[in-house]
Amino acid sequence: MKIFCSRANPTTGSVEWLEEDEHYDYHQEIARSSYADMLHDKDRNVKYYQGIRAAVSRVKDRGQKALVLDIGTGTGLLSMMAVTAGADFCYAIEVFKPMADAAVEIVEKNGFSDKIMVINKHSTEVTVGPEGDMPCRANILVTELFDTELIGEGALPSYEHAHRHLVEENCEAVPHRATVYAQLVESRRMWSWNKLFPIRVQTSLGEQVIVPPVDLENCPGAPSVCDIQLNQVSPADFTVLSDVLPMFSIDFSKQVSSSAACHSRQFEPLTSGRAQVVLSWWDIEMDPEGKIRCTTAPFWAHSDPEEMQWRDHWMQCVYFLPQEEPVVQGSALCLVAHHDDYCVWYSLQRTSPEKNERVHQMRPVCDCQAHLLWNRPRFGEINDQDRTDRYIQALSTVLKPDSVCLCVSDGSLLSVLAHHLGVEQVFTVESSAASHKLLRKIFKANHLEDKINLIEKRPELLTSEDLKDRKVSLLLGEPFFTTSLLPWHNLYFWYVRTAVDRHLGPGAVVMPQAASLHAVIVEFRDLWRIRSPCGDCEGFDVHVMDDMIKRALDFRESREAEPHPLWEYPCRSLSEPQQILAFDFRQLVPPRPLCAEGTMELRRPGRSHAAVLWMEYHLTPECTLSTGLLEPADPEGGCCWNRHCKQAVHFFSPVPDPRAPLGSPQTVSGLSAAPAGSLPGPETGHKAAVPEQLLRCRPRKVAVGSWEAALFPAPSSDWKAPPAALR
Repeated sequence: MKIFCSRANPTTGSVEWLEEDEHYDYHQEIARSSYADMLHDKDRNVKYYQGIRAAVSRVKDRGQKALVLDIGTGTGLLSMMAVTAGADFCYAIEVFKPMADAAVEIVEKNGFSDKIMVINKHSTEVTVGPEGDMPCRANILVTELFDTELIGEGALPSYEHAHRHLVEENCEAVPHRATVYAQLVESRRMWSWNKLFPIRVQTSLGEQVIVPPVDLENCPGAPSVCDIQLNQVSPADFTVLSDVLPMFSIDFSKQVSSSAACHSRQFEPLTSGRAQVVLSWWDIEMDPEGKIRCTTAPFWAHSDPEEMQWRDHWMQCVYFLPQEEPVVQGSALCLVAHHDDYCVWYSLQRTSPEKNERVHQMRPVCDCQAHLLWNRPRFGEINDQDRTDRYIQALSTVLKPDSVCLCVSDGSLLSVLAHHLGVEQVFTVESSAASHKLLRKIFKANHLEDKINLIEKRPELLTSEDLKDRKVSLLLGEPFFTTSLLPWHNLYFWYVRTAVDRHLGPGAVVMPQAASLHAVIVEFRDLWRIRSPCGDCEGFDVHVMDDMIKRALDFRESREAEPHPLWEYPCRSLSEPQQILAFDFRQLVPPRPLCAEGTMELRRPGRSHAAVLWMEYHLTPECTLSTGLLEPADPEGGCCWNRHCKQAVHFFSPVPDPRAPLGSPQTVSGLSAAPAGSLPGPETGHKAAVPEQLLRCRPRKVAVGSWEAALFPAPSSDWKAPPAALR
């Protein structure tokens, strides 16, 4: 059976209907999961195995049968470990049906079907009794319900229910205990991901400053955690203000509460500064004695940094205080960790909170709109003064006092730059109500509400009346659009430029005037693991899971490149960066596809894990901004990536085996790239543009890889929407 799915095309701005398999959502969930990364997490797997063996032994030593409840079994790995360790029976709970089906197959393939029962339910729906899913309560509770924040996947409610209904009192639990740690720091870089800084604009008349509205300054920010690979943040980017503080612990062998709570730790600042950010991580102890320990600590807080396990399913947390606060070395303060059933947040207090305050502490919520519209990288991008200066430099070469400027980007401050540089007629288009509201606040705070014309509509719908019957002499964009995921999605700017062409005057300037798509072949230090087959995991055959992930990745959307912030994932370039396609924004989107072919020569030996693609925007012939590589690779191939953007990564299949010896450079042939592809519309058969990036490869030990690329035009005006029955 097939189903129709609607999808917004980020590149063209159109909504399209595509025919998908009925299990489409399942495949997308699997393709985007971290199952492979978890199976490759040797440290996690070994520690769980040790903890399970110890728990089963303790139960057996008491003369009891070992009955195991495994909540969130996934592949069934922990259940198979338990049976191998001597458990008499294991109930493996998995709510996600495709994964539960895979677990059944994996359990059978490994010969454990008589000892493991996979139950396809949420653990809170499992029943106990003669007619229930389990005949009696279990005496060993095994779980892996943790995310980077520890409790973000609902661990507390699941444990709370399990202790009340599914396991015996004071059961053995693996893991036995978790502890959350925090460290207070000052970091202008990380703080720039959460607050809007004053932006300085140097003009011929002196310096102008764009100030943030008061409610942006006072807003506590987004309630969600910022999870990153903290080991890739340079120590020079933050100043440590406190020791590492153990904030709270959870004993999983006893009744757990999901009620809101807070935990305070008094400390004396190590140095004076401005408290802005809390860095946080956790560890889990698999046994009551705490001898079997798995930690997510960054390198400076790790007991053995040389033996750290890289992982992407558990990273570290960055929390932003509601407001920055001055701290003085030696003056005691209290860092307070608050949590509800799913989220953690922090506050800084001069005294320890009273008991009655704990009940009323609510999770912070953004009330300024900015944190709902701009994500953390976007805040950092807007706060990047060097980037702003480059736009100012480029604008200064094309602006005239009588220019009529039209800005087309989401939540952009380019219109303010244009005004401060002397343009009197500035129009800016915001298609979303939230963005319109935010820009209005910023304009008001800077006394510009009557000087910049703010238009709330899609740019394609602009009329001459909106522009006060003026012809545009400068069309301006960053370009940035909130719907964009992959680098080329911001080519929507080109389609907008084409749509508003009738509003451009003779000799109108478009900035950026052009863009180009670039690619490089890389070897990742670690990121390859998330797409690498596992095969055997701790002696158990999990090929079924590998095949399941491969089938999911073969679906059309999953064949597209994946967005990743590569500054967090070190890699080596094996080829020189190469331009794949060029886009001239001074011209309209061409009626025929843009195509190109070429070769890429690998200059360094290594394992070709992936092709990385990014866009470069040529504001003027002298000024270019890159969303990818910021400078040439070092002699060993080390790369410096733009921190404010995600780059597009397409992993080659099969992923090169890291254990294989290196000979001549390993590369790929048959490499093809298409930033936009085409699929027939569901009703008329007309070709509607669909963003698609296909990079196919067949590994071959040769020195070059070939590629071809194509950009397809937008749908013509005669394309029809699907009938109402499908909408």
